[in-house]
Parts: sequence; C-alpha cells; structure tokens
Amino acid sequence: MARRRGQVDERKSEAILDAATTLFADKGLQAKMEEIAKLAGVSKQTLYNRFASKLEIAQALANQRSDLVVAPLKAGGEPDVVLEALGRALLERVCHRDKVGSMRGVSLMSVEAPEIAQAIYEAGPKRSLKLLAAWMADQTRQGKLQVPNPDEAAEMFSGLVMGHGHLKAMLGVEQINAEGIDMRAREAVRVFMAAYAPKS
Repeated sequence: MARRRGQVDERKSEAILDAATTLFADKGLQAKMEEIAKLAGVSKQTLYNRFASKLEIAQALANQRSDLVVAPLKAGGEPDVVLEALGRALLERVCHRDKVGSMRGVSLMSVEAPEIAQAIYEAGPKRSLKLLAAWMADQTRQGKLQVPNPDEAAEMFSGLVMGHGHLKAMLGVEQINAEGIDMRAREAVRVFMAAYAPKS
C-alpha cells in the first residue's frame, strides 16, 4: 500500500538510529551525517528530513533507550514487581556489553562537545530518573511506598541495581549473566523495599 503524503516511514528512522549507534560508538562526534545516511541506506535528504543534526539523532537514541528502560512503570502492578522489572531492564539495556557502544561514543563526545553530552544525558538517563521519581511519588500518595524524597530515592535505586555493571560493560571486563541479572534485580528491590515500604 502506498504511503500517504507526509507519512513517515518509521523503518527508515530506525535504520538511521541503528547506523548512528554503530558510528557514534566507533567515531564519536567525528561520525559524519553523510556516513550515517550511507550506512542506513537512505539519502542525505531523507536523513535531514528526520534529524537536522547529530545532536537530534543522539537525543532520539537516548530517548529511545529511556522508553525501553522505564516501560515497566507503565505496566502497573505492585511496587516490588514493577521495580524488579525495571531493574532487569536497566541491567539488560544499560549494563550489557552489546548496549554500551553508544555510551562510549557519548564519552568521546563529552570532551569536545559538552553541550551534546549534556543534551544526551537529559534526554536519556535524567529523563528516566524523573519518570521513576514521579512513579515513586505516585506510589507514595497511594500508600504503597513511603518515599520522602523521590528524586534521591530514584537515583539510589538505579545505583543499587547497576553497581559497577555499567562501568564493567564500558570497559569490556567481567560481565553479568542472565542469572546474575535476575538475582541483582531481586536483591536491589529487597533492599529498597526494606527502606521505603510503608511502615505497618
């Protein structure tokens, strides 16, 4: 079926983001828009119609990862179940060897273009923390958690889950396996709930 005029082919956008992930991991800010278009199999015009700059591409990548990480918050359920699913998502999406390439690219960018690194942080990790903090605040209002400072608690939960996992993945050293992911997520939730479950 032909596309309606003005309708965006999402497959092309996904191909662009996939290509950018590969090139940013390898070259950081030195990756050129023309290279991204070529690797994605799209014209430069198509690329610029969707993303005006490397900054916009990087923000879209960060936003995409954030959406995947916080998806359990939208699924509903008891706090411990939701937090365990979120913990697994963090470990699978942020701390996995195959998922840290773009973050290495951000590290490369941060020295020569700190404004891009800041924008990526705000579109990805910071956004995820804010959504988690808002969820914790809502759970507190419902009486399911007792979190006096949701912003601080969201950051602490993230740290409990990831530990050195992200650093290890970035450095390509000792990796956490599937069993370890489940155990880490459960233990992080146990510790978190001991501190923030409503006191009976």
